[in-house]
Amino acid sequence: MADENGVLKLRLKSGEEKRLLRGHPWVFSNELKKVPTDAAPGSPAIIVSSAGKPLGAGFFNPKSLIAFRLLARKPREFNKEFFKEKFTAARNFRGRFLDTSGSYRLCYGESDGLPGLVVDKFEGVLVLQVLAAGMELLLPAIKDALVELFEPEAIHLKNDHPLRKLEGLPLEDATIHGEVPDQVEIVENGVKYAVGIKGGQKTGFYFDQRENRAVLAPYYKGRRVLDFYCFSGSFALNAGKNGAAEVYGLDSSEEAVRLATRNAALNGLSKKVKFDVGDAQEVLESLSEGKQSMTPDMILLDPPSFAASKKHVVQALRALSNLNGMALRSLHPGGLLATSTCSHHISREAFLGMIRHAAGKSGKAVRRLMLRGQAADHPVLVAMPETEYLHFCLLEVL
Repeated sequence: MADENGVLKLRLKSGEEKRLLRGHPWVFSNELKKVPTDAAPGSPAIIVSSAGKPLGAGFFNPKSLIAFRLLARKPREFNKEFFKEKFTAARNFRGRFLDTSGSYRLCYGESDGLPGLVVDKFEGVLVLQVLAAGMELLLPAIKDALVELFEPEAIHLKNDHPLRKLEGLPLEDATIHGEVPDQVEIVENGVKYAVGIKGGQKTGFYFDQRENRAVLAPYYKGRRVLDFYCFSGSFALNAGKNGAAEVYGLDSSEEAVRLATRNAALNGLSKKVKFDVGDAQEVLESLSEGKQSMTPDMILLDPPSFAASKKHVVQALRALSNLNGMALRSLHPGGLLATSTCSHHISREAFLGMIRHAAGKSGKAVRRLMLRGQAADHPVLVAMPETEYLHFCLLEVL
């Protein structure tokens, strides 16, 4: 039932309040005593325990398995002032460890108290991904808050994520404020990148690997480096900038290779860092069988998410083990493999198990030099394992 302001009251089944009380912001439909199926997706709602104790306010979607998403512990109006508070807190948090006048992830959904909303800042351009129906209804307030706080040149919606379909939302790519330039030039770890906001992958750039790219700097010197799934060339360009002897990047996308090549020229690295279109699995197989003339000293392996859902995890781990095993077989003693996975369905333990399996298949003795995660502007909410998705490991063949 909704009150006079149109706010739904959702009651949990007995014993189902534990997750919310521990800090997780989701309630699933099967945890509700009754699901109001006639409610509009994104309807404002309050959630109460089975005994009627208020637990928080947010929004409800009868079409989604994630029926309720928490925005506040106490009922309040979710207006421009609410979002200004949230975005200010998010910016201040990031100001502890990076320059907030530059480019970074400003809002990482649930970890910043704004479920279903991602905001990336590319200098004066803000790119949003809206992944929940309730957040979609609040876009006018979100836009007003961002314009007032950041005075952006443009705000662009990159709403092409398949999760939107589960929320009953259309896929779209649209500018809602200002005019988006063809490209925005950003700087990360001293490397320049031309970022295409419209089209391309995700919001245009992967900020989540920033710190991992930086921490590898001492390991590149004098090495022949192969960067698989290179996208815009970020790992490869960091290798070239930090003393690698030769760097080759590979991606199956011609558009990505053109972008990476442009970024190499932007940094004066065109002679040292080369990019080409190719299939990572085919090249790794050829390398592992000794059929390539070049023997790499270091391999960078940052594939896309192979596990879009839990049902894909076993298959994804098998594919990752195969790729990593071939990479390790391709390296001589002293060779390095920097490898990643980017699906929250693959746990840290599963990732390490995959590495052990790959090392065993390679027939090489392998030492782990570091184990890391996503950059600090993608903070992990302790009560919500789903916010931890990136696992990164540096390995050495003995």
